[in-house]
Amino acid sequence: MTPLELADRTVHVDRARREDVPAVVALLADDVLGREREATDLEPYLAAFDAVDADPAHLLAVVRDGDELAGTLQLTFLPGLSRGGALRLQVEAVRVAATHRGTGLGTAMIGWAVEHGRERGATLVQLTTDKQRADARRFYERLGFVASHEGMKLAID
Repeated sequence: MTPLELADRTVHVDRARREDVPAVVALLADDVLGREREATDLEPYLAAFDAVDADPAHLLAVVRDGDELAGTLQLTFLPGLSRGGALRLQVEAVRVAATHRGTGLGTAMIGWAVEHGRERGATLVQLTTDKQRADARRFYERLGFVASHEGMKLAID
């Protein structure tokens, strides 16, 4: 576990465990967009967790504040040929529990992710945020992220 110092407390980043999946799903669903797209059946989430946890290119991290799950994010390391064979860090599914919003936890989580990526040799950190999340975009811009590319997605049913 890695400590993260906030203004009024210390929380800890840890690799998620299978038993954390229900709490992680609850964090994903506690969101305007997540309410509509997350499900109540945990089996697909548990299968996805097993796949993520088995792959060393992925890390599903959680932030623990005592016994409470205060946040989560997923890191994926993408090797590639562009940018001189750069290793990229993709940050996904960043969520902070409602009880911890406004405490600096999100900033600390992203700072930890960037440093973790640097330690693993990543030279670029990338993420996407839904265009409907204006606050999230301002948050990432405040941390130095630049909207340099237009992301596109295609849902495959």
